[in-house]
Amino acid sequence: MATKKRDSGADDAPSLAVLLSEASRRASAEFERVLSPEGLPVDQWRVLEQLADGRGLTMTALADELDVKLPALSKLIDRMAGGALVQRAQDPADQRRVLVYVSDLGLEKHRQLRDRVRRTRRDLEQRLGDERGRALRRLLQDFLRDPAR
Repeated sequence: MATKKRDSGADDAPSLAVLLSEASRRASAEFERVLSPEGLPVDQWRVLEQLADGRGLTMTALADELDVKLPALSKLIDRMAGGALVQRAQDPADQRRVLVYVSDLGLEKHRQLRDRVRRTRRDLEQRLGDERGRALRRLLQDFLRDPAR
């Protein structure tokens, strides 16, 4: 485990930040093993998951759902549109807004990978067991809801 950075605390345990970062890297690596053979980065998969229900989202709403900044999302959507995975269209209710939709190709890619991604998620969660997995999920949700964030 890459937890060489330590808190200056007396117990010499890895910091929460280091542990969260390492856990995120490892989980992402699991998904990359599933997605990269299909030429799909994890961040693009996250977009497809949000749009797979067919409803379009504004860039702002999509950025909020994915918890990413708009400039980064704009670049990501540009790449995905270039690969024909998503498409943009004017919002019929407000011509000033642009909605992002999953394309037919993006939807097919999502269908192809959905079950493998679900298995990977399930396998990650089963490593902890049901009770510890639920406890960790609650702790992380509480941490992410913290207004100091």
